[in-house]
Amino acid sequence: MAEKPRSMVLGVVAAAVVAGLGRMVIQKVMADRAARNSRVTAPLDAETRAKISDALRTPSKRNLP
Repeated sequence: MAEKPRSMVLGVVAAAVVAGLGRMVIQKVMADRAARNSRVTAPLDAETRAKISDALRTPSKRNLP
């Protein structure tokens, strides 16, 4: 008796998944490099600076018993 041929569906699906994940990783790396090189940030207004400064100077409530 002749052996049944193996289905190629699993291999094709696995290849598509690996290719898709690889593409996502490459896009993420390129986006991170572009963001690091451009360093585009909006200037902070006085109110936002005061909130950040206050948050850094005030002890966190999570550290208290």
